[in-house]
Amino acid sequence: MKDNYNVGFIGFGMIAKVHAYGYVNLPLYYNPVPLRARITHICTSRPETAEAGRALLGASHAVTDYRQITENPAVDIVHICTPNDQHKDALLSAMRHEKHIYCDKPLVATMAEAEEIRAALKEYRGTAQMTLQNRFFPATLRAKQMVDEGFLGQVLEFRAAYLHAGSADPNAPLKWKLQAGVIADLGPHVFDIVQHLLGDFAELQALTHLAYPQRGGAEDSVMALVRMQSGAVGNIEATKIATGAEDELRFEIHGSQGALRFNGMDAHHLEAYRDGGWTRFDTGQRYAAPAAGFPGPKFSIGWLRGHAACLANFLQAVAAVQPGNPGLDQGIYLQHVLDCASQSAQSRQWVTV
Repeated sequence: MKDNYNVGFIGFGMIAKVHAYGYVNLPLYYNPVPLRARITHICTSRPETAEAGRALLGASHAVTDYRQITENPAVDIVHICTPNDQHKDALLSAMRHEKHIYCDKPLVATMAEAEEIRAALKEYRGTAQMTLQNRFFPATLRAKQMVDEGFLGQVLEFRAAYLHAGSADPNAPLKWKLQAGVIADLGPHVFDIVQHLLGDFAELQALTHLAYPQRGGAEDSVMALVRMQSGAVGNIEATKIATGAEDELRFEIHGSQGALRFNGMDAHHLEAYRDGGWTRFDTGQRYAAPAAGFPGPKFSIGWLRGHAACLANFLQAVAAVQPGNPGLDQGIYLQHVLDCASQSAQSRQWVTV
């Protein structure tokens, strides 16, 4: 393992600042830190925004060509934080130059692009991970443990939703996420948490809704009936027109012996049902070592802490020379599931995943 890793950010919007928050704060959260790293390069499409990012983080270089990061021998880790339709070329370049990669969701813009990434994975020897931070709250870590230990018995049915309200206003500006659609924007998180807990999908039927056609853009909401390969059935929803919601990822899973439920707006708790009653577990900020116990297990947890844990998981894999989990292969799988949802909505038929 190197003494210090140099990190380059491609894109420096909101999500890149979230990734940067992790690097700034990991020394407080982890003792020891997974590895020593510093952000040295910031790349955006305009010199002035690149320079602003460089100055904010005290990085060494502001650039406007991603290849000055992906092809740079001095850079070890590449963060891909651009809109998803700009991921593919940067990903392929970083993979060719054996960079470690931390990629925001969704992996790319289309399934055809995902197949290009799949082909490149055969020769890739770095560590890569998707930014799927909802796996890394203590509550969802505990849920995964309980499912794997058989707490639920046979999983019978489930429901999962990711609710936002940002597009409920007909005057909301037509930014790239509106143009990409909610399947690409919120879909990866809610489909991923279901697959993470319950295994692979078998088939689905989806319905989409565009609330304000005059505004343009892609679908504002998607609802899917889903059958898992285990035989469990459920429904999955992702929407940006849920008036009154803010950032509400939630799931309920019902099994032959018990049930689990979680709401990301109350990420401090996981609820479990067994033997006639519900128990509310205070999962808080209870992370295993090398988490340092800061600020303490009892203090309420927030959205950024899940991101920090997701980043730490990636850096631990880099340090151990192990594949990232969830890796780019999970990004490809999710791209396929999202593509199936889009196909089903267009055809109004069930689609085999």
